[in-house]
Amino acid sequence: MRKNLVSKVIAAALTAALAMSLTACGSSSSASTTESSSGDKKTIGVIQYTTVPSLDNCYEGFVKGLADEGFVEGENLTIDFQNANAEVSTADTEAQTMAQKKYDLIGAIATPAAMSAYGACKADKIPVVFTAVSDPVSAQLVKSLDKSETICAGSSDQLPLEAQLQMIRAFLPEAKKIGVLYTTSEPNSITNLETLKELAPKYDFESIEAIGVTNSSEIAAGAESLVASGVDCINNFTDNNVVNNLPTVLQAASKANIPVFGSEEGQVYDGCLASISIDYVALGEETGKIAGKILKEKLKPEDSEIYTANEGTPFVNTDVAKTLGIEIPSEYQDGTMVTTGSNK
Repeated sequence: MRKNLVSKVIAAALTAALAMSLTACGSSSSASTTESSSGDKKTIGVIQYTTVPSLDNCYEGFVKGLADEGFVEGENLTIDFQNANAEVSTADTEAQTMAQKKYDLIGAIATPAAMSAYGACKADKIPVVFTAVSDPVSAQLVKSLDKSETICAGSSDQLPLEAQLQMIRAFLPEAKKIGVLYTTSEPNSITNLETLKELAPKYDFESIEAIGVTNSSEIAAGAESLVASGVDCINNFTDNNVVNNLPTVLQAASKANIPVFGSEEGQVYDGCLASISIDYVALGEETGKIAGKILKEKLKPEDSEIYTANEGTPFVNTDVAKTLGIEIPSEYQDGTMVTTGSNK
């Protein structure tokens, strides 16, 4: 009896030990699986400089491009999206916070956001992928469009300015002076202004009247000065400060019954007469694909070529044309006809 009892106790102890061992193995296996799964997940930050249609479209495309490369938000990707609300100091702070958190990659939409991200991330060599940057070389984000040679990669929206001048000439056959309002701290605007001045004589424009501003508080006075200088129209760039205050520019122009030409379709929906517009959703998507390849370690930022979009399609606001009494030229009647606010 005693011998049988001891045997039963020993057997029970062995069974318990075996069960504990199996449980431990299972826990270890589960932990290993979880760790492996989380290791495939990525966390990125995205800084959008301000809320305007072109930049909103870039972000939409950026998320789509990441998904094209297999990174889906909420599944294997976490995106910390921040809007700087057109404040450089805010963009700087957001970039520094993301860099401190050691995100896998920082996306930057528009030149000021890209410059903030680059400044915050270059010490730790966190990749920065930018979009909607007209002149990344002048902004000192990359060494050249053919090869970055920095931690940055991404896409450039080089405005189709020659096509834009052709459009302005077609709409305004007698026009002589084009007005431009631009922000002196935005490298893309300075580059676009230089190009516009070079091309203007080719289309029989006598001059480009340009007024530089430093912040949003100077927009109203700048726009009024342009109108007072006797310009026949105003042409916008993708200047973040100016576009963010587009209603102020349109109000000044409407008092003098002169048209404002936009640099992308969103501005046409918001009240500009017409534009040769780049597809910013498509631009963002190409940028998202670049970011996805970097996350998969199939592309190094320093070896990357900058994707450039420089061809656009015409958009015309029929409401504005009617109000100004401007006939839509036949060569642009096959473009996209829109009305004010119809994209909202």
